[in-house]
Amino acid sequence: MIEIGYALSSEEHSPAELVRLARAAEQAGFTFALVSDHYHPWTDRQGESAFVWSVIGAIAQATDELRLGTGVTCPTMRIHPAIVAQAAATSAALMPGRFFLGLGTGENLNEHVLGLRWPAPDERLEMLEEAVEVIRELWKGEQVTHRGAHYTVDRARIYSLPDELPTIAIAAAQPQAAELAGRIGDALISTAPDEELVERFEQGGGNGKPRYGQLTVCYADDEDTAIETAHEWWPNGALKGALGQELPLPEHFEQAAGNVTDDDVAESIICGPDPQKHRQAIQEFEDAGFDHVYVHQVGPDQEGFMRFYEREVLALTMAG
Repeated sequence: MIEIGYALSSEEHSPAELVRLARAAEQAGFTFALVSDHYHPWTDRQGESAFVWSVIGAIAQATDELRLGTGVTCPTMRIHPAIVAQAAATSAALMPGRFFLGLGTGENLNEHVLGLRWPAPDERLEMLEEAVEVIRELWKGEQVTHRGAHYTVDRARIYSLPDELPTIAIAAAQPQAAELAGRIGDALISTAPDEELVERFEQGGGNGKPRYGQLTVCYADDEDTAIETAHEWWPNGALKGALGQELPLPEHFEQAAGNVTDDDVAESIICGPDPQKHRQAIQEFEDAGFDHVYVHQVGPDQEGFMRFYEREVLALTMAG
């Protein structure tokens, strides 16, 4: 049976709203959530981009049972992995048994802000692998000195550790990343029901490990309104290829999205109030080998979406 979670979109909602939505998602019956970790939103229209670690601390106090992960943090450039290790350890201490760390190679949109060179894809994977090594070493609670190809740690020790260390989920959209996720991660995160990715994850060592798939939808009272809302708030969801990793500024995503049509949006985002379409999209992830799906509702109508999912999706999923 697949488990359904909720996507907390830091790009669309203020810090206080993210906390409120996490509490509402728990009350609606979502058992877990992932919160995005961005410095910039994809477009200026989305309008938000909170510091995720402050938000996680607030969510820890506002919820009782909701499991929460970052979806996802890039530990390679904007924030040194030694700092990510400390932040995640603190978050796990605040949410005993409820926090996990989602990691990925990031996007130029967020990682260029310190003026560093944006590496090639293979180098980004190499950096991620070393970053995970640093994080796991620091989580042992001992003094660490590390001199690697990409990172230096000088006699650092994390003192505030949780009783139960968080698991590390690795995001992957390409086979090489999925194989790395299976080898160094405790779980897989992806945004498409791609059976090949799951197979490569298993080949890398991911057999029996959780697989999280992100599903983007836009619920509204009618399909046309949903498509219009998705086009206004999330046109980047319809962009193809490597643009999501390579473009550096929200204005560049807006320029690229100028070529996105309503039909493009309807193709890439599940729009409207037909519960069968939503259930079918979840089923596609399950058929591809995913055991968790977290749903991103585009736009401001989060309450309508939660009522719809509570009534039409979650109850049926929990019933088997």
